[in-house]
Amino acid sequence: MNTSPVSDKRHCFPPQLIAHAVWLYFRFPLSLRLVEALLLERGIAVSYETIRRRGKTFGPDYARRLCRKMPGGNDVWPL
Repeated sequence: MNTSPVSDKRHCFPPQLIAHAVWLYFRFPLSLRLVEALLLERGIAVSYETIRRRGKTFGPDYARRLCRKMPGGNDVWPL
């Protein structure tokens, strides 16, 4: 099954940055302000409000993709 990329043509940040910020917010138990701080440490000045708006817009698609990749309860992990 092929999924189409998220459309973010009208936004001022690069698509990779939007994807990374939304991924951080949905993948790990981080607050919006912690995601803002993590990006600021990398030299990317973006407000938590921008991350919230992008997460609201693009979040359901990223969350769906993350849930699809999560391992099931019967998966075997080699040690």
